Amino acid sequence: MKVFFFSILLSVPFGAYAAPKLKQPEANIEKRPALPGADAPLVLTPDRPNFCIMGAQSGKALHSEAAFKSIVWKNDVIYVGEAGGEPLDNMAQFEALKAMRTARGSKIAVGFELLDQTLQPVLDDYAAGRLTEEAFRAKTDRENDWDFDFKMYKPLFDFIVTNKLRALALNIPKKTADKIALSGLESLTPDEKQYLPEPVTITRHKKYNDYLKTSFSGPGDTATTQISTLGNYLASMAASNESMGNRVAGFLNENPGFAVLVIAGNSRLLYNAAIPASVKARFKGVRQASFYTENAVKCPELLPKEHKDLANYIWYMNHPARPNPAAASPVATVTADPAMPALSTTALPAAEPGK
Repeated sequence: MKVFFFSILLSVPFGAYAAPKLKQPEANIEKRPALPGADAPLVLTPDRPNFCIMGAQSGKALHSEAAFKSIVWKNDVIYVGEAGGEPLDNMAQFEALKAMRTARGSKIAVGFELLDQTLQPVLDDYAAGRLTEEAFRAKTDRENDWDFDFKMYKPLFDFIVTNKLRALALNIPKKTADKIALSGLESLTPDEKQYLPEPVTITRHKKYNDYLKTSFSGPGDTATTQISTLGNYLASMAASNESMGNRVAGFLNENPGFAVLVIAGNSRLLYNAAIPASVKARFKGVRQASFYTENAVKCPELLPKEHKDLANYIWYMNHPARPNPAAASPVATVTADPAMPALSTTALPAAEPGK
């Protein structure tokens, strides 16, 4: 699995073309007590993801589904990551959404990294039942820049439509991200700048920044984009993450009492240094919980040391092995969620080689 991290502070004013700064109200969502039975044993079934979840800071295991739900219920924003192409990751996201529905009713929005902001009107029509699934799929296939596989997310969309929930297209257009990677933020046109907040800030998180540096192997052409410098690479990733965080914070600001589930690659929540950091900076007092999804043959007894602090929680799942895993690209690319580096240890064998 691959990760995106940002460091170095970079502020770029966009004047009249930038998104307006958000107010920072106090969090206004009621606190909820822990569920009874939080220490009850789990009963796992083949049609549900394994509730093997550990605190990435504390190393403590969540002993029950009730404990998981308690975390979901008391937070304003829930992030459940994905490695890309892993059905169990999408099932985990669905489990979080169902738990949120129990606690929040219809006051829920689901934000999608893999849909860019130009598709928000299409997404609104589909979520409201004004657009058929066939029409929605046709429009997203034709107009979306990111690699979006509808069938992986169909249970989430069906749940949104059935329960009349809100949905958010979070990302900037990929062409905009690619242009920043090639030519820098200053190369954007006024029309392209409208998708970015002010300011765009690259975080100072050392581990996040260190990984980005190691994932960037130098200028070159790839199937997705050309990247000219490390600085442009960092700026492109920051622009995407900051814009997504701005969208989430803006929704919370405009819709008191709502909660948001963010569906994004693990790279977007890693160390809470990307989208979560952007939301936190824009919405004072926000309560957030991030779940990093990790591959494991079995539930570890202890948190592997290299998994510490990857997010608030690590959700371990035994993903089926892929017969022909794709080789990693030697050049850094700007993608929605690239594969992340190996993080498993001998105590936690990986089901898929090289993952």
